[in-house]
Amino acid sequence: MATTRSPKPRTGKKPSTEHRPRVERKPRAEQKPGAEHKSRAEAKPRVERKPRADAKPRAEYKPRVAYKPRAEPKSRGEEQSRAEPKARSEHKPRVERQSRADQKPRAEYKPRVEHKPRGRGERSVVPAKAPAHKPDELQRLQKALASGGYGSRRQIEEWIRAGRVSVNGKVATLGVSVRSTDKIILDGKLVSKTRLASAEPRVIMYHKPAGEVCTRNDPEGRPTVFESLPKIGTGRWVVIGRLDFMTTGLLLFTTDGELANKLMHPSGEVEREYAVRVLGEVDLEMLNRLRKGVMLEDGLAKFDTILQVGGEGANSWYHVILREGRNREVRRLWETQGVKVSRLTRVRFGAITLPRSLRAGKWRELTDEETEALNAISG
Repeated sequence: MATTRSPKPRTGKKPSTEHRPRVERKPRAEQKPGAEHKSRAEAKPRVERKPRADAKPRAEYKPRVAYKPRAEPKSRGEEQSRAEPKARSEHKPRVERQSRADQKPRAEYKPRVEHKPRGRGERSVVPAKAPAHKPDELQRLQKALASGGYGSRRQIEEWIRAGRVSVNGKVATLGVSVRSTDKIILDGKLVSKTRLASAEPRVIMYHKPAGEVCTRNDPEGRPTVFESLPKIGTGRWVVIGRLDFMTTGLLLFTTDGELANKLMHPSGEVEREYAVRVLGEVDLEMLNRLRKGVMLEDGLAKFDTILQVGGEGANSWYHVILREGRNREVRRLWETQGVKVSRLTRVRFGAITLPRSLRAGKWRELTDEETEALNAISG
């Protein structure tokens, strides 16, 4: 019969008999002979270095000075107590000043007004200037509304003819005079009395960039110049001389509609200076025709001055001056000569020049000298 081997028990560890026997290490005598350790006496003696002939002698050793602890500082009161007090006789008596007969009496002390800190989001109140006219002073209706910033004088005259304005319950007519205390209604809305008796008109300059229109509301949704102007409490900004969509440069705005009307009226003949880049060949005959006058769709037009300031060949820069502000007049004048304006910038309006420090899209207030020069032009 075949014998069957019984399976080994499945345990984690093998029985100790199955482990290999431990190998015993041989004693040191049976180990292979190796290099014996040399004794200190057999080692090579240390070679002493000989001093060089040019070597400097070693400095003599100086013992360190012993540290002496600093004495503790005396207190202030102890020093004062040890100091001998001065005798009273050594002190000089205080000389009393005698009041002069012509001396003014001393003003009474007024307590300083405490500064009230502004809250977050509050604005500092700037005192308003003196009003431009007395409240009880009579003035023409169109002049009063124009000064309040409701529109230009010519525009308000058209409103009066159309019967859109009433004074104290009666429909107004041209030539009627009003006071700031009168009840004036425009298109069914009461005109603010404080707006009619407003402070001195403001005038600012604005550097118009390309791509902005000079209307308040554009049906095409394009950006307007009025979006970049500062907000005012009373009145509204009136533009003095418009610029087309792609023209850049100087624009003036005021809260006085009458001043804007005087500066824009053709009878004022205020000079406008433009920097023009012309695309195309320009000869002397063309410049002479532009100086003498060219017939446009809306009448005869001309440049008072034409001055070449740079450029060569097909791209030349000119400075031109004219005394009126028709729609796209500068561009149309050059187009009559078979050339095209590729860039147009207004650099001066009357006595006001566009400063180089004013960047496109920025504005600033006119100085007192500039305002006086502008009022002198308007008369």
